[in-house]
Amino acid sequence: MTAIRLKTHRVHKPWGRHALWPGFPDPAPEEDPVGEVWFQTLDGSEPELLVKYLFTSEKLSIQVHPDDAAARAAGYPRGKDEAWVILAAEPDATIALGTIEPLDGDALRSAALDGSIEDLVDWKPARAGDVIYSPARTVHAIGAGLTLVEVQQNVDLTYRLYDYGRPRELHLKDGIAVSDAVPFTVVDRSVAAGPGRMILCEGAKFVLERWSWDGERSVALPADRPGLFVPVTGEGAIDGAPWHAGECWSVEGHAAISASPGADILFAYPGGERLPL
Repeated sequence: MTAIRLKTHRVHKPWGRHALWPGFPDPAPEEDPVGEVWFQTLDGSEPELLVKYLFTSEKLSIQVHPDDAAARAAGYPRGKDEAWVILAAEPDATIALGTIEPLDGDALRSAALDGSIEDLVDWKPARAGDVIYSPARTVHAIGAGLTLVEVQQNVDLTYRLYDYGRPRELHLKDGIAVSDAVPFTVVDRSVAAGPGRMILCEGAKFVLERWSWDGERSVALPADRPGLFVPVTGEGAIDGAPWHAGECWSVEGHAAISASPGADILFAYPGGERLPL
């Protein structure tokens, strides 16, 4: 079988929610809110890419991720580029991307220490349907009132610059060293690539697609570029096994995929260029 359903790992966070997304059972009122859902391999291996859902009721920390070179120098396998697909957003929801004006290391450190960084990052409106590719070294923060899918290079490496007074460790030395504290322009990278196939972004580290069709297709992936099949809505079958919204499947080699009418599917794979699927 070339398609394997990944494990679902729910992560409780104080900034999470009790109302999630169709396909995910809501936590009981007496339970802690769920902030993230991760999809993990059955054997504990760590592929190049990781998919998460995020459910926010408060702002997440202002943070930054290193690029590959800086991460490897610190003993990690890779840095972290990431992309977000906004599924739902409250009317005033925002995401901070970059800074309003360029900041050098000393200015960034001072702003992080006195809290003024919250007003110096660029809080941009976030709406359902938005797709944002955030390269490593981008100073950023995910705001409240969002439901989104995050596709990222698979590494647990985040440098917090500011956390609104929450009692968590900051990483100013390492974070400032890898920060490009400059204005950030959101670029629409989406390109139609045939019926029911939209390329959402082709970053340096991975490609993210969105599929919408009914019926059956087959995909063929090279051995060094396994894909992650993420059904956001709908249902169908992959290699004869039923899939449902709220799952994530690892796909290698050839797979036959059927989808119900109107299904919304994300598909991600490593490398910077799209495959002729």
